[in-house]
Amino acid sequence: MNKSHQTTGTWLKKLTRALSGEAQDRDDLVNSLRDAGARGVIESDALAMLEGVLEVGDIQVREIMVPRAQMVVVHRDDPPEKLVSDAVESGHSRFPVMNEDRDNIVGVLLAKDLLRLQMSANGDRFDIREYMRPAAFVPESKRVNVLLREFRNSRNHMAIVVDEYGGVAGLVTIEDVIEQIVGEIDDEHDVDEDQNIRKEEARQYTVRGQTPIEEFNEYFSTDLSDEEFDTVAGLVMQQLGRLPRRGEGVQIADLDVKVLRADRRRVDLLRVIVPREIVPPEDRPLDTAD
Repeated sequence: MNKSHQTTGTWLKKLTRALSGEAQDRDDLVNSLRDAGARGVIESDALAMLEGVLEVGDIQVREIMVPRAQMVVVHRDDPPEKLVSDAVESGHSRFPVMNEDRDNIVGVLLAKDLLRLQMSANGDRFDIREYMRPAAFVPESKRVNVLLREFRNSRNHMAIVVDEYGGVAGLVTIEDVIEQIVGEIDDEHDVDEDQNIRKEEARQYTVRGQTPIEEFNEYFSTDLSDEEFDTVAGLVMQQLGRLPRRGEGVQIADLDVKVLRADRRRVDLLRVIVPREIVPPEDRPLDTAD
């Protein structure tokens, strides 16, 4: 028998015993998995996912939720045109619906239902109550593995997170849970790791919050000072005097800057709209003057 096959077979027997309950504790099981990774039996991506599966039982919903201040919600009394505008602008597929009280979530609106509205000739008689789905509520302390099972059983993809007093603390989606297992899932706004600025369409760009001001200036031909801050995120926070919320916008020089993604600690992603066409630095002619 080939020696490598023999080694693999021995390791698999050990792992099988561990999974069937013979491991002394979870650390023992994790060590067995890592040993498999070191031997090349499990690929690194698969190993990371297996460890993620084991870890979700220790994570509470409050650790992965979108905090209340960052939630994109719609109002029950909003006109159809505003609902459509908000859906297009945010890029989300589901929206909590609230009435006058932000702690009173009355349902969930799906973007695909708004698409049907746009195709209908009866938009002027639109009643959001006919389209809303029931909202699911979960406590902050719920374990993520339990939430994933509930998502699968109920076929819900989003839940409203409430605190011990019943107030809205945030929201959590099935994508948030899955990312704990497989790692971060990029969306259409994400910029590749090797670039900070990406053109989306004419005069519209996606920019990482951590983009150095010097690089930003070179790309957009601006003259922003980097004496107080090193990054574009720092300039945005300076303008607002605080950490911005998702969806907030500021004017920097003659550019319209809107926050696409942010959390309690940092500004992650921005949308920049410029008043004129920009020629990227790599496409500009070389200056051959002496």
